[in-house]
Amino acid sequence: MHTSNSRPVGIHLKTTKQNSLEKSEYLNLPDLQFFQWCHSQYGLNKGVYNTIDQWFYGIGIERVQYRRIFILKFLDFSKDFGVVKDQQKFIRFGNGGLIRRLQGFMQGINLK
Repeated sequence: MHTSNSRPVGIHLKTTKQNSLEKSEYLNLPDLQFFQWCHSQYGLNKGVYNTIDQWFYGIGIERVQYRRIFILKFLDFSKDFGVVKDQQKFIRFGNGGLIRRLQGFMQGINLK
């Protein structure tokens, strides 16, 4: 269990306790299992997952748990923005769309 002081500023998991606890239990999974959970929930393929993880690391989010919180919030953000799974059941962002979506996500966080 984490205190509010252990989360990055501006990032909060969903407010319902069940959803928050449900997601937080996945933060400590080994990398492959965390990816598999993301794949089952969001239709995320391994290449997109790795790109998202690397992008958050590249902007300075070094702790794995914090990156995973950002990944989950980003995936929720993308889902809310209408990025849907295609027939192959993978999220698609289009050419250059993933980086633009990540940048838009971070701009939205910084404004809050």
